[in-house]
Amino acid sequence: MMKSRDTTMEQYVISASSSSRDLAPVMLCIHDLLGGLPVTARSRDRPGVRIEDGKVIDEAYTGPVLEEVLAENATLRVRPAGGPYKGIPVVVGPVRDDEGRAIGAIGIVDVTGIFDLADFMEQTTVIRRQVGGEGPSPLPTRSPATKR
Repeated sequence: MMKSRDTTMEQYVISASSSSRDLAPVMLCIHDLLGGLPVTARSRDRPGVRIEDGKVIDEAYTGPVLEEVLAENATLRVRPAGGPYKGIPVVVGPVRDDEGRAIGAIGIVDVTGIFDLADFMEQTTVIRRQVGGEGPSPLPTRSPATKR
C-alpha cells in the first residue's frame, strides 16, 4: 500500500505588499549566492529585511536608497549618505510587476564599486616605483625578455 504524502507547499509571495517574512527566504539565498555580502530588500508598501552574516538582522528595514529606487523605478549605484551602509558603494534595483511598475527593491553591497579605477591606477604606479622602477619589471637589471 502506498503512503500518502503531504503535498502542502510553503509559499512566499513577492508583491507590492510582501512582508519581511515573504522576502527573507529569497534574500537569504541571494546573500548566500553572493558569498555573504550584506543584502537588503523591501516591498513597495512594507518595510523589509536586512541580512548580514547569514542572518536576518532587521525585519522592518528600509533605507533611503531602497525608497529612491521604488520612487524612480530605476537601478542606482551610490554611496549612501547615511544609515548602516553610509559611504559604502551599494547597488539597488527594482523588482517590477508585469506592467513594469516597481513593487519592491533589492540592494547589495557593491564590491566592484569599492575600487575606483583612477585610485587603483595611481596605487599601481606608486607600488611599481616603490619596488624598483617605472616599467613592468620591478628589477631594472632583468633582461627585456623577462619583463613581459
